[in-house]
Amino acid sequence: MAAETPTQSPSPNAFGLAQLQALADASPFIAHCQMQVISADAAAGVVKMRMPLLPHMRRDAAVAQFHGGPVASLIDTAGDFAVALAVGGGVPTINFRVDYLRPSSGGHLLAVATARRVGRTVGVADVDVFDEQGRLTAIGRATYSAQVG
Repeated sequence: MAAETPTQSPSPNAFGLAQLQALADASPFIAHCQMQVISADAAAGVVKMRMPLLPHMRRDAAVAQFHGGPVASLIDTAGDFAVALAVGGGVPTINFRVDYLRPSSGGHLLAVATARRVGRTVGVADVDVFDEQGRLTAIGRATYSAQVG
């Protein structure tokens, strides 16, 4: 899969790529995982994030595969950011689920999060996770408060 370059579509509330990355950088956990927002499209409600395979994220020291925990964290964060793009700030997670489809391997993962619906009180996002070879490795769905907090 080719490297993604940061892009951003215009957002009516001026909350976009730079603000999402600032949220990521301000979170000690997200920063520790080195998650990077690589695109934010407010009109489509889509956020793309990249996360490298760091040594502490490996399922096994001898295998270049992600442990499920970091994959779930990427899903939760990307989904949150898709909703955040619509409401203008970070939002608390209410619930999320993950389905692991195959081992996530390679040097990085790409999460593509789509805000399916953002209402007055709750937002729902779907997230697809792809490995370095472009294979779909996990999917997630999450609900978030639609109130910035």
